[in-house]
Amino acid sequence: MTAPDTDHGVEAPCCTEGAALTRRGLLQGIGGGLAATTMFGSTALGVLGGPAYAAPTLPGALPAAAGTPQNVVVVLSLSGGADMLSLVVPHGDPGYYRARSSIAVPRGALWAQDGFFGLHPALRPLQPWWETRRLAVVTGTGLPVPNRSHFAALEELEDAGPGDALRAGWLNRALGAVAGEDPQQGVHVGSGMLPTALAGPTPTLAVAELDATELNGPMGSHRRDRAAALRRMWGGTQGPLGDSARKALTVAADLRPVVGSPYAPSNGARYPATDLGDALKDAARLIRSGSGVRAITVDHGSWDMHAYLGDVDDPRDRSMRTMATGLAQGLAAFCTDLGSLLGSHVTVVTVSEFGRRVVENGSGGLDHGWGSAMLLLGAGVRGGRYLGRWPGLDAASLREGDLAVTTDYRSVLAEVVTRRLGVSSAAAFPGFTPQGVGAVV
Repeated sequence: MTAPDTDHGVEAPCCTEGAALTRRGLLQGIGGGLAATTMFGSTALGVLGGPAYAAPTLPGALPAAAGTPQNVVVVLSLSGGADMLSLVVPHGDPGYYRARSSIAVPRGALWAQDGFFGLHPALRPLQPWWETRRLAVVTGTGLPVPNRSHFAALEELEDAGPGDALRAGWLNRALGAVAGEDPQQGVHVGSGMLPTALAGPTPTLAVAELDATELNGPMGSHRRDRAAALRRMWGGTQGPLGDSARKALTVAADLRPVVGSPYAPSNGARYPATDLGDALKDAARLIRSGSGVRAITVDHGSWDMHAYLGDVDDPRDRSMRTMATGLAQGLAAFCTDLGSLLGSHVTVVTVSEFGRRVVENGSGGLDHGWGSAMLLLGAGVRGGRYLGRWPGLDAASLREGDLAVTTDYRSVLAEVVTRRLGVSSAAAFPGFTPQGVGAVV
């Protein structure tokens, strides 16, 4: 399952498919094209061309959002198939330590322990939110049937509408039920490629960097003239292209106060200097700006650890400890930055396309599996507890060597969108009847 590393003569930690697991690679992998909602991103919105046009970083803070903040859902995708048995350790199940002779997390290193579960020590930056009951875990989650292909599983996870001829994601359908035509109600940050979850008929937006999101072309004194020319050019054009161009102009105007304003994280928050840290800072900035955003997606990967997963002290790049540390530091900074907004209006939920095999392989890693777990953090979360029905790790409970799924991941997401966005489960997940999870109120 591992790809050869020709530079060093050793196996790379991820598989060949996982090495190509980018949003662009996913679209190529499934044979699809760019979603219609991203077309305007390449026709009128783009990354500023060079240093002469770079948005300045200025001291100070964004003005407070006007009016009552709206609830916001943040979906954090742990791309590559995260091993949640390493992050949420079932120390009370003897099958865990039997299966992982070299990579198991010792019980003594865990925190947030109850009689059965505990969290990886590298997640300890999240302890304040566990202790204040803002962080919860649902175990035994996943797709309804195993799918061990990165591309196919991620597409299935984010589409969540089996049998639907239209390529539209569950979050796009949820936003369509909220109403509104502003693309900035649903934003992917950290990449210009729109994820399937946000793709569909409801206008949404993908931005690689918030500060680098602007109308393409000369800026400065030419900005107003160029915007006016584009409005004249596209104002009377019918069809999807004209509609997309007009939306792009609206987005550029709406985001200008955010892009052109300085941002300083609040409450002493310090984001890590990583892609995840940058993306979560942009997410917090959008939320605090009052831009009207209701849903944000962020990718964090790769968690595809076929080899060298490492023990709890392994400092190597892309070891489980390093990845978990980056995840926890990024989320902790985001939560600190949002302050009381996190408890009142912002809910974070993690997803991953699949879990990993229960038994470690001969390379000290884990191959593609099935069952996983989901983290929930923030407003409405019944935190400080482990939820879900544990499937067990004894031989009779495993499914072809994998952790079984006892909670369809859509049941967790359905609670999030119904309780936090006021959207019916049927709107986001047509044809699916969710089971009660009790993770969100």
